[in-house]
Amino acid sequence: MIWRLGVAGHPVGHSLSPVLHEAGLAQLGLTGSSRRVDARGVGELAAVLGSFDGLSITMPLKGVARALCDEVDDVVGRTGMVNSLALGGGRVRGANTDGRGLLDALDAHGWAPRGARVAVLGAGGAAWSIVEALVGAGARVAVSTRRPEALVALRALDAHIEALADGGAADLVVQTVPVGRRGGAPTVRPAGPHAIAVDITYEPRVSPWLAEHGARGWITMNGLPMLAYQAARQLTWWLGAPVDGAALARTLA
Repeated sequence: MIWRLGVAGHPVGHSLSPVLHEAGLAQLGLTGSSRRVDARGVGELAAVLGSFDGLSITMPLKGVARALCDEVDDVVGRTGMVNSLALGGGRVRGANTDGRGLLDALDAHGWAPRGARVAVLGAGGAAWSIVEALVGAGARVAVSTRRPEALVALRALDAHIEALADGGAADLVVQTVPVGRRGGAPTVRPAGPHAIAVDITYEPRVSPWLAEHGARGWITMNGLPMLAYQAARQLTWWLGAPVDGAALARTLA
């Protein structure tokens, strides 16, 4: 079989997902390729599904891709957010590996979520899967969002999710807001010398937000480890064999 993989969203020209997809195929000795598809809405996404066996879904499609799915995994069922589509047999299956991918990346750095205090900045598509994974792993989560209704909706995942207060301390802070839309979020202090600040974007590699947090004493991580580990889970699901996330992460180093 020659695998047809890809990533769909907008903008998508910068995406490193095809690099990871092809590295995963090579890891398993499989044949295929991956390409980028610029799609801004569900109609454009639906039009290309027949050209792929597996598609990674990025912004702004994570919330609308659910409408195209015949079946979904438990994470999508709880969050409504899709980052992976498997296509074949006349059916579209949806899954989300973002949150578990972040936990895998943090685990590789020796960080454990149970009982940890976590601040999540933003309440968009990526934030939903990240919050879902964190509360499922036993973290205490507070969210910063300008939309009160978004916080109310997120509490469907865990009634104990709080609004992030200015000046609080956390063991982990996760920035999910796109680079051009940041500003006005509460200030969060590192709870100790091992506190981690994660910016899930990776262009630029060190964003102004990440640089600022590094200067304030946080251990910092950009979005590349999360990208690699979520891709490993995605590829494992598509290809039916385990893909090594650490090896994928090394391809981006």
